[in-house]
Amino acid sequence: MASLRDIKARIDSTKKTKQITGAMELVSASKMNKAEQNAKGYVPYSEKMQAVVANIANSSTDVSHPMLETREVKKTAYLVITSDRGLVGGYNSHVLKTLQNTIQERHQSPDEYTVIVVGRKGYDYCRKRNIPVTNSILGVADHPVFADIKDIAKSTVQMFTDEEIDELNIIYNHYVSAISQVPTMKKLLPIEDMHEHGSITGQYEYEPDQEEILKVLLPLYAESLIFGALLDGKASEHAASMTAMRSATDNANELIDDLTLSYNRARQGQITQQITEIVGGAAALE
Repeated sequence: MASLRDIKARIDSTKKTKQITGAMELVSASKMNKAEQNAKGYVPYSEKMQAVVANIANSSTDVSHPMLETREVKKTAYLVITSDRGLVGGYNSHVLKTLQNTIQERHQSPDEYTVIVVGRKGYDYCRKRNIPVTNSILGVADHPVFADIKDIAKSTVQMFTDEEIDELNIIYNHYVSAISQVPTMKKLLPIEDMHEHGSITGQYEYEPDQEEILKVLLPLYAESLIFGALLDGKASEHAASMTAMRSATDNANELIDDLTLSYNRARQGQITQQITEIVGGAAALE
């Protein structure tokens, strides 16, 4: 049985750990609130961009662009959004499990797919399992701006335009609430079902012409989808971190209660033994 000194040391150590996890929970909560605002604030821009592109694409049957055309899928790319640090519960494992399951279900050879990774956890996971990684970005800020991922977003879209890949999917955690983040996979390219997002009720004049405008807007639209998913993923990351630290704090409280009970019982047993020894000694003197 552990001595009173050992139990007391464990209680003190657990209390210090509880202080750390409590502080980390507060920090993550603050980051989550800002990240949630960033993600929600970006939605109107993304929706408007989608509506503009859809209106142009739907206004004429003569307009075409490689990003709107489905072709035979010889190689698929997966853009995976993970965190750079741990202590985020199941945030990374859910995303990476989705990636692994998708690869096993859809592909027979590494030549059929490639991965673009955001976050060190995803990068390390792919490297350890020999999953082909074409590009990666590490150390993304807690509250990223578009300039942080502009290069990787642009190069990823260019891969599709240059026919290095025939399909682009993005895998990330969709933020639902502070306690709910859903692993999500979406097809980004080719862009499909544009008729569902735009109307042709208005009459517009385009300069120089619709096709030239689409050449500029479609890559920007695809890049905006990537950035929107990153903002969504960051909100999920901070929410997962907050939940993990809250669970750690609750576990620390439970452990402290259990150790305190053990300490009190051991102390009580020690006192009882001392009383018994005193009584026994007094009886021997009579």
